[in-house]
Amino acid sequence: MPMQRLNLCFPMCSIVWLALLLSSCNGGNVQATRTETSSVIPFSLTSPAFIQGSMIPALYACDSTNISPELHWNRPFTTVAAFALIMDDPDVPTQPWVHWLVYNIPATDTVLPMHFPMDSVLTNGTKQGLTSFRITGYGGPCPPDGVHRYYFKLYALDTKINLPSCDTKSQLLNAMNGHILGEADLMGKYTRKKLTNK
Repeated sequence: MPMQRLNLCFPMCSIVWLALLLSSCNGGNVQATRTETSSVIPFSLTSPAFIQGSMIPALYACDSTNISPELHWNRPFTTVAAFALIMDDPDVPTQPWVHWLVYNIPATDTVLPMHFPMDSVLTNGTKQGLTSFRITGYGGPCPPDGVHRYYFKLYALDTKINLPSCDTKSQLLNAMNGHILGEADLMGKYTRKKLTNK
């Protein structure tokens, strides 16, 4: 009799073990799907002034007219409410030098025109924050020495940013937290022209 009970128990235990294994595998698939769907969707940012990783023309730097370059991007989103742009230089000795902060760019826009206005608030609702130069609006490349990299980072957001103009980069990043649908990056380099004595 004891042997008969053991034989009856074996198939029953096998069924329970198999059910637990299948349940565990199914749960793993759900977790992986959630991780994949929560990843940030990439999109592209380009400029007719320079290509990714190339030198930025002096026209857009402190050695010349110091105007902003034209920027273009695509719109792979249906739920975007606004765009925001941060331009900074990570090659300074202390912390990244902020050259440009623009946010609440209309969701329908796909271009920032060259020589963008310096106003803190524009008529279409676009706002500009405070740069490391302590001004609003674009401040072009102006490295103290060597070649520096300049990153233009465009964010697609699912909401408009409720901040006053003249805010800082950290304030803008905090306000964007949890609302980023995608990020597009464009990097250009610049080095100062050598001054010669005549």
